[in-house]
Amino acid sequence: MIEYLKGELTELNPALCVLECGGVGYGINITLLDYDAMNSGKSRENVKLYIHESIREDGHDLYGFLSKEGREAFRMLLSVSGVGPNTARLILSSLSVSQLFDAISSGNEIPLKSVKGIGGKTAQRIIVDLKDKIKGASVAFNLSTPVSGASFDDAAAALVMLGFSMQQSQKVLTKLFTKEPTLSAEQAIKLALKML
Repeated sequence: MIEYLKGELTELNPALCVLECGGVGYGINITLLDYDAMNSGKSRENVKLYIHESIREDGHDLYGFLSKEGREAFRMLLSVSGVGPNTARLILSSLSVSQLFDAISSGNEIPLKSVKGIGGKTAQRIIVDLKDKIKGASVAFNLSTPVSGASFDDAAAALVMLGFSMQQSQKVLTKLFTKEPTLSAEQAIKLALKML
């Protein structure tokens, strides 16, 4: 599985880019928002895209995102029945991750329905299916929480590796870091284990 690709951007179109890594050019599907960011960027060398691979009988497609948040939002959208890669990419070409998460958490269908090809039923399905999932993702990506930092992220990752859910871990850590923002990852893990 490819986590990310980093290389020179040799071609850039609104829906597709070619990233050359070690002499191999990878055709990668991108969103319009990432296209705008890459197009306005000065350097075309050392471009890093987080990859989602879509392997089917009739093809092997790569979808690239400038941030892990974008890739995670794409994967969440794919988990909704009736939303395929092209629809998910279209949504993320119209809405930023934070706009998407705000629309889902508030139950606001209007931003979703403004995306070409998304009707009322699909918008409702996205909101219902993802409302609980985005709570943990919002914390993980610091989209709706004042708590952030390497210690928080390291502690959350360690707790997940110990078998706790991401949402449960982040909830406890948010409480801890809100009270004591200067906690080290080790201190936070010890305190969180007592609370979980």
